[in-house]
Amino acid sequence: MKNISKIDASLFFKIEKHLIESGIAEDKDSFETIKKRLIKPPALNAGEFAEECIYVILAGGFRQKIAKRKFLEIMNYIHNGGKICEKNLLKIFGNVNKIRAIIKIWNNRENFRDGFYKLKTEDEKLNYLGELPHIGNVTKNHLARNLGINKVKYDVWIQRLAIALGKSNLKEGFPLSDDVKILCDKMFAQIEKATGLNKGYIDVVLWKACQTGILKFLYSSLTLGI
Repeated sequence: MKNISKIDASLFFKIEKHLIESGIAEDKDSFETIKKRLIKPPALNAGEFAEECIYVILAGGFRQKIAKRKFLEIMNYIHNGGKICEKNLLKIFGNVNKIRAIIKIWNNRENFRDGFYKLKTEDEKLNYLGELPHIGNVTKNHLARNLGINKVKYDVWIQRLAIALGKSNLKEGFPLSDDVKILCDKMFAQIEKATGLNKGYIDVVLWKACQTGILKFLYSSLTLGI
């Protein structure tokens, strides 16, 4: 374990390389796909747009491994012609509120997709995403990033990382405090400048590093496990 106080370009690329070589460089999609989307956001069709929404609905509050498995089960069921109703989908994933939102998203996928792409600015699009079923003010950032908008999730892991690097006594959690957000934004701005990468991509790399234990938090110190 090596104590660290700053994530410079050399360290960031070392972390990224380790994640890629370990075969764990992904969120819903691979690091490479996420990076490309942030450089050139794609125009998704209605089904693809709905799938991005459905994934982040499932991912909120659940381990990524579980979210990905349940996402694939639900989408396989839908694409194989399964009847899209609450009773059937609850057999796959037993959260009523999330299943109701998934049904609404899928059944109205064309309208939701068209409404998103009609908007011109990132702020308009972000606000729109936050109004979709079961998305809200936290999950909208995750969805926005997966759609190619250069935003960060402000996940608890990212909050902890920013607090540790900032040598702060602040606490992570939701609703996200203004002071913690400032620390996160400072961290991303510094790494963006050092690496030339989009903060949305930096976000997913650092989140995965924290979530897998490559970056660990020991008392008030931050250590690197590679």
